[in-house]
Order: sequence, then structure tokens, then C-alpha cells
Amino acid sequence: TIDGLSISIRYENARLVQAATRGDGAEGENVTANIMTVREIPHHLKGRGVPDILEVRGEIYLGHEDFRRLNAAQAEAGGKIFANPRNAAAGSLRQLDPAVTASRPLRFFAYAWGEVSGMPADTQMGMVETYRRFGLPVNPLMRLCESADELIAYYRDIGEKRSSLGYDIDGVVYKVDRLDLQQRLGFVSR
Repeated sequence: TIDGLSISIRYENARLVQAATRGDGAEGENVTANIMTVREIPHHLKGRGVPDILEVRGEIYLGHEDFRRLNAAQAEAGGKIFANPRNAAAGSLRQLDPAVTASRPLRFFAYAWGEVSGMPADTQMGMVETYRRFGLPVNPLMRLCESADELIAYYRDIGEKRSSLGYDIDGVVYKVDRLDLQQRLGFVSR
């Protein structure tokens, strides 16, 4: 998973209407005005089949090079130096002035969902492909694995690529592809 700030973006009739941080898991901060300034996040979803209500979940992050440039600009201006890209992304999104957020090179990957009025797919990868069709950025490194050997090979591949990805990751997350089986297995928040 991307090491960034978890965000939930609500679309109604394909239009972005609200965004919030995950917060404590039950209640987060309203960051709608700031999310509207993130260039990668569409204000309107495109294409057919967009559910009337679609709560997109994903991660706001900063790439390594953008983080270096941001800290250099902060230092030159006598501003706060950020400890790491995750803190910089979180601080940037929580600005009181959306113009400050707009000046920061925030990025976004969509990968999950909350409330959906009608699921447009019945698998995890189907949802990710649907997000791509709707114009949402998704991580191109997501892969569908068919066996334990493929899972292990993918883990090793990401381990080898980790230092050259251009952004921080927490590690590899495996998900059961079929949504009905995900539902039966249940969820944890860690």
C-alpha cells in the first residue's frame, strides 16, 4: 500500500461533493475544498455506469522528487521542513487555505470504496478497472495473482522495485478478488 494519507471521496451523480480523511475510522476531517485542488482527482467522473452514489477510497501521497522540491522551497522561504512524504501530504491536505494545498504536488491512487448505490463490478480488480474507466488514477502495479506461487513472486518483485518506485509504500497488500468472498471473510482496519 502507498504510505500516504487515507481519504474518502464521495461522488453523487458523478460529481465530487465531499471528501474526508479517515480520522479515527468513524469520523474524519472534512477536506473537500482542499481535495478539489488536487489535479489528479476528477471533479466529475466520466463514462457510463457511474453509480448515483460512489464513495471512493484511496491514498493521497507525495512522490520522492516532489517531496525533495517541496522541502527545498520550504527551506528557502524559511518555512516548515517536513520529516517525510507522508507527513508532508497530510499537512498539505489539512491546510486551512486551499490555495496552499493547490500549490503542493499531491498525488492520488484509488483502490477501495465505501458506500455505493450499485456496485459496478463483482471483483476487486473489476472495481479498479471501473475506477480507471471513470477517470480515477489507480496504481498500475496492481496485479491479479492466481496462485500462492504468483503471490510470492509478486511480493519479491515489489521488494526488488521498492527503492525505485518514486514513492513510499508500507508493503504489499493481498486481497481476495471476489467481493462476495471478501464479505464472507470480513474486514479489519489494520
